[in-house]
Amino acid sequence: MKCTFRILRFDPVEDECPYFEDFSYEASEKKSLLEALMDVRNEQDTTLSFRYSCREAVCGSCAMVINGKFDLACRTIVDSLGSSLIVIEPLPNLEIQKDLIVDMEPFWQALHKVEPYLFPAEEIPEKGHRVEDRVMEKIDQFANCIMCGCCYSACPVVSRDERYLGPAALAKLYRFVRDPRDRRGFPRWSKVSTETGVWGCDTVFRCNEVCPRTVRPADGIESLRRRVVLGKIKQLFKRER
Repeated sequence: MKCTFRILRFDPVEDECPYFEDFSYEASEKKSLLEALMDVRNEQDTTLSFRYSCREAVCGSCAMVINGKFDLACRTIVDSLGSSLIVIEPLPNLEIQKDLIVDMEPFWQALHKVEPYLFPAEEIPEKGHRVEDRVMEKIDQFANCIMCGCCYSACPVVSRDERYLGPAALAKLYRFVRDPRDRRGFPRWSKVSTETGVWGCDTVFRCNEVCPRTVRPADGIESLRRRVVLGKIKQLFKRER
């Protein structure tokens, strides 16, 4: 398949503003977009920059916008795009460091704020923390997040308010709050009950649409909202007793 890659280029050291550059490419059958980009870099322009790691749709490093769709370059087959013109852009809502590489620091900072790890009981049971499958099934989808940043980049709230924690961080928090082994307690995680937290979400489900692992972050945010309300009611009853 003969095609043209129209790639957004930008080097903040040398360029005043981003621009598109075309590269002609002939893709063999079943060639992934990531492999094609590596060919373009190795054979046509060694300065072309993009991020990748595992090449197996697990690390999320190669997330980008392909013909207007958020996806992972390593799992996108060039042939499957069905177009001779393939437009490739970096993730929006994040500063471009070079070409298709964006600064993920705001995304990682948001995750850091919600403390996305287990707060177990001080005393570990002799047989360990055993959880029934039916309980884990309720949070499995949120555990499948590969932190690629697609949902954060597609979020309309993030685009207008950089303080918003974003879908990935809030859904990841719900994953641990819902885990029966977690003992962080309501006062510790209820700090997300703000306009830059769970109440900032517009509930347009854009994050659900773009997630390459069908995690549905908006569902986690909605569930987290309900737990916040329930937690506040419980706190109120405790004070009245």
